[in-house]
Amino acid sequence: MRTDERVHQVRLLREQGYTPKEVARSLGIGSAEAARLVRAAATLARADASEAPLVSCWISPTWSINLAVGDHPDWPLSAETTSGAEGLASILVARRHRYDKVSVCGYLVDVYCLGVKNVLGPKIMDELELRGVRRRYFSAYQSDPLEAPIELAREVVFGAVAYARSLGFEPHPDFAATQAHLGPWSGPSTITFGNQGKPFYISGPNDNPQSIIQTLERTAGSGNYNYLVGVG
Repeated sequence: MRTDERVHQVRLLREQGYTPKEVARSLGIGSAEAARLVRAAATLARADASEAPLVSCWISPTWSINLAVGDHPDWPLSAETTSGAEGLASILVARRHRYDKVSVCGYLVDVYCLGVKNVLGPKIMDELELRGVRRRYFSAYQSDPLEAPIELAREVVFGAVAYARSLGFEPHPDFAATQAHLGPWSGPSTITFGNQGKPFYISGPNDNPQSIIQTLERTAGSGNYNYLVGVG
């Protein structure tokens, strides 16, 4: 099989939600070769997605709690001061795909510390399925998601990635395959990340809290960050 055919095959698998490990298993190839093909497929997807018309963009209703966001009258801001989901922003972006379909990517962003923690897609679906995906994607929030300009999504995602990198943290490894859905971004972000400008690590179920705190101690310095680690 020619390389370009394999890249196309990998791209289709990635659009169906296959992880790089699952791609390798499905095609019967080694992990290194699968990683190379996944990178090539992501490059191809970015080239296509950057030209695809935007269908919709949504952001979780409490994304802006304790952030300084600057003067953006068209940005929907949270009217709440507490939610139980402070420090996390969920973003869903849908772009037009061929055959009356949409291509969808989602981003779970820790805006206080770690940047992009998880991603969804790219997934190809019809608009009826998109409604269900949107409902499930934002189901953890008490209020409905907010329609947002794509510029806001770029500022939150790319800005949080830059902020996290300044603290020593890289985005989720699948972020490269989804970032094209946001379009180009030159930066820097006008958002001041962190909890009122200060790194604040809130542990999640899949984190290594000790390692993260050690990194913050090295990059931010003692007394220059806060953390909240769950027990049990």
